[in-house]
Amino acid sequence: MTRLRISIGVMSAIAIVGVLVFPAQAEDDQEVRVLIKALQERIESLEQELAQMKGDGSEAQQAVDERVDELETKITETPARQPNDFRVYWNEGLRFDTDDGRFKLKIGGRIQNDWVWYDQPRVLEYYWNPIMQGGVFVDTEDGTEFRRARLYIEGDIYDDIKFKMQYDFAGGDADFRDVYMQLKNVPYVGNVKVGHFKEPFSMEELTSSKYITFMERALPNAFAPGRNTGIQLHDTLLDERMTWAVGIFKDVNDFGNGQDDGQSGLSARVTGLPYYAEDGRKLIHLGAAYSIRNIDDNVRFRTRPEAHLAPRFIDTGNLFTGTYNMLGLEAAGVWGPLSIQGEYMKVDDIENILVGDRDYDGYYLQASYFLTGENRAYKKSGGVWDKIRPRRNFSMRKGEERGWGAWELAVRYSNIDLDSGYSFPGGGNESNVTLGLNWYLNPNTRLMFNYIDADIDHPLYSGDLEIFQTRFQLAF
Repeated sequence: MTRLRISIGVMSAIAIVGVLVFPAQAEDDQEVRVLIKALQERIESLEQELAQMKGDGSEAQQAVDERVDELETKITETPARQPNDFRVYWNEGLRFDTDDGRFKLKIGGRIQNDWVWYDQPRVLEYYWNPIMQGGVFVDTEDGTEFRRARLYIEGDIYDDIKFKMQYDFAGGDADFRDVYMQLKNVPYVGNVKVGHFKEPFSMEELTSSKYITFMERALPNAFAPGRNTGIQLHDTLLDERMTWAVGIFKDVNDFGNGQDDGQSGLSARVTGLPYYAEDGRKLIHLGAAYSIRNIDDNVRFRTRPEAHLAPRFIDTGNLFTGTYNMLGLEAAGVWGPLSIQGEYMKVDDIENILVGDRDYDGYYLQASYFLTGENRAYKKSGGVWDKIRPRRNFSMRKGEERGWGAWELAVRYSNIDLDSGYSFPGGGNESNVTLGLNWYLNPNTRLMFNYIDADIDHPLYSGDLEIFQTRFQLAF
């Protein structure tokens, strides 16, 4: 329609020029008159065509004009994006960030569905139960469970405040996991954390269950205090080549509550990276932790054979004590696809009024290798392991380059000694050999396969328990 308007205008101009330039000749010159007449007829024809097009397309044109006006009004009336407006996106989890970076939220969770099969000798169907002070018959049966079913929200508000609320619904109730607030950027101390979270003890314990190499942590982690309610100071040094943390904690239940005169502890941990290269593809990690426990009540150490549905064959029973100390030493290394990790833990000077002082200890050593070339990821800010990201995610979709994710082989030897040189009724000694295969389909999905040969030695029973278990994990 615009082109028609232009054509009419041009022809009209030509006709006018013709009349002005050739006024006298136009009356005598037949050719000029014919030209002018032809131009006039063409102009009339174009005007009629334009009028017809306007008539035919008036409704459509009107609709288009109204839509344009509507869009212009919306653009004009839409307020400008504010610095604290949230931007919602997916980055291996659901994220909410403001443009100014002062507010950040993340919503996530994990599902871990485990299946387990046992080959149990008859001698292990009868074992000592220190609580009952008698024997019980236990047939370790195959089974399945949701090991963890968690939801959480965490984030930063007003730059300096960090928080997290995490709940676990496995087992049929909603237990606390990490529920805390943290003040960041505090002069001299870095961070102050208050709430329910893990005490700074053991690299394996502090690494999330989403990122540990095997389905269950090693036997000595029976000594790690785990989650309690407390106040902790922590920070990094030397461009995150060192970390330190120290805190005071109260032993509490699964909802972060505790009320008694004792049941408290002081825990501290320090880690260092004497060697760190290629953005963590090569590194050496060293660490140490110490905890002083004030109990004035019963303390008990026991552990399962690295399978959560198995019974606790190794168990000290309740030991009345006042105080005791715990020491943890840890070392790890990464050299491309190969990683090595080990820890030693010792419980020292348990002052038992009935049988005297007792000491317990345990250790483990493990190695893993990525067949697909990835390396174990390390989180410098916490001195712990982090998420594995395959070089190529698993995909069978047509039109896409097929990938098979990341594949990892692993082996571990672990030992725990709860006898401490005492005979009846000693807690027992156990040594495990665990083989593992991990398939990381993508950064959020993993399949795990573990075979465990548990050598159980108790004053009343002993034998080898064989376990095969698998886990289907989704975490975001």
